[in-house]
Amino acid sequence: MPEEKDKKRYAKPLPHIDEEMRPWWEAAQRHELYIQKCRDCGDLRFHPRALCPSCLSSNTEWVRCSGRGKIYTFTVTNQNATAGFRDSLPYVLAWVELEEGLKLMSNIIDCQPSQVRIDLPVEAVFEDVTPDVTLVKFRPAA
Repeated sequence: MPEEKDKKRYAKPLPHIDEEMRPWWEAAQRHELYIQKCRDCGDLRFHPRALCPSCLSSNTEWVRCSGRGKIYTFTVTNQNATAGFRDSLPYVLAWVELEEGLKLMSNIIDCQPSQVRIDLPVEAVFEDVTPDVTLVKFRPAA
């Protein structure tokens, strides 16, 4: 059991995986990015909903995204005393506008905060934080 003690545990809050979001989290575990699409009007959306906010249809499907986009806006956090977060300082939280037109909030990684800028091209990366949870983050596009 000494090996278990040596493993680093994920210290930040974990998401609650409910039935509406389950396909998102399952796709993330496969290192794929999926969003919900209305089969009647074609609108794309994130966060998923039982009814399309545009036409009120319940006829939906999940479609794979490219995982590419650009930074719409961002903030750099330099102070956070909360356990788990203080070890990651400084970190960047951004709204990423996907090529498909939707915006997602996520972290920007593999980049110095001083290098982050609006319209910076980014691509999705996946961080397996527990056996059940994979987080979607973004890094500057190759």
